Amino acid sequence: MIPAAKPIIGDEEREAVDRVLRSGMLAQGPEVAAFEAEFSAHVGGRHCVAMNSGTSALHLGFIAAGVGPGDEVIVPSFSFAATANSVALAGATPIFADIDPATFNMDPDHVETLITKKTKAIMPVHLYGHIAAMDRYEEISNKYGVKIIEDAAQGHLASLNGRNAGEFGVVASFSFYPTKNMTAGEGGMVVTDDAEVARVLRLLRNQGQEIRYRNEIVGFNTRMTDIHAAIGRVQLRKLPGWTAQRQANAAYLDANLKGVIVPHVAPGTTHSYHQYTIRIPGGSAEKRDAFMAGLTERGVGSGVYYPTPIHRLPSFMLDLNLPQTELIIKECLSLPVHPSLSQADLETIVSAANEVAAAL
Repeated sequence: MIPAAKPIIGDEEREAVDRVLRSGMLAQGPEVAAFEAEFSAHVGGRHCVAMNSGTSALHLGFIAAGVGPGDEVIVPSFSFAATANSVALAGATPIFADIDPATFNMDPDHVETLITKKTKAIMPVHLYGHIAAMDRYEEISNKYGVKIIEDAAQGHLASLNGRNAGEFGVVASFSFYPTKNMTAGEGGMVVTDDAEVARVLRLLRNQGQEIRYRNEIVGFNTRMTDIHAAIGRVQLRKLPGWTAQRQANAAYLDANLKGVIVPHVAPGTTHSYHQYTIRIPGGSAEKRDAFMAGLTERGVGSGVYYPTPIHRLPSFMLDLNLPQTELIIKECLSLPVHPSLSQADLETIVSAANEVAAAL
């Protein structure tokens, strides 16, 4: 079976972990500081604060940006639950917007209709590695005085007009979960261009203290370990090459798949292909699921991200009219695009997908 996703862990990562273990300093320390400094180069030199997960990065990012009870944050419903969970955990209310079916990202025109006096922020998600319409969101932010907070969990090295994901919002949060384009085993990173926000983030992640036993605020324990940071540092060096390979794999799929709608790439954007997500035309989850089963029979893994919009999950259960979201959850299917794929793997994926598409 060709896996839908595959983390790549090699000898350099193992040696990095061994180096930390030999040092005896396992908790947050010099490796975390070095990882933060090195990651900053990929986000325009912004301040970087490492966390123990992408969800912690989102959650504490909201708190540090001053979002809390009584505030509303506009988010897409077509995303992983952590997008809205982080808003709710900060005490604010997520307001769900529809998506652009071409890019799968939140529709800025719909977002603008949802802004009220309670709207404190909008949170675009760079879904699947396609950067959101950040030029439009900057216009909306300036027009209404709302903050931009980026969910860049899937957006490593995605860009718009030369600016990378993470370079637009007052804060942006990345994830290093094992299936992401790079991993630290687990972890997240909050980036910001505001030094005071960065300081608050450092306080929040460490029980409210920068200096030991001088707790300034009520905080959490969301520190990244030096073990995870050491892995992340190695992976970060490999990220540009892996991204180029993902893009090459996607280009091959684009050129050879038939009977499906391949991913759209908007003008001026660089897609980093966290997922290669196609649409199975017809607006039928049954047809999409049959397509997925056909791929499995032919030895090709795939995945549906995401089968239920957040607003219909038991944790929220809202009755909303989001027609494009409801369409895409029935048609979307992600094919393997990771850097471990061989040319033979790519040919197998194309052959299997085209056979299934022709049979349905």
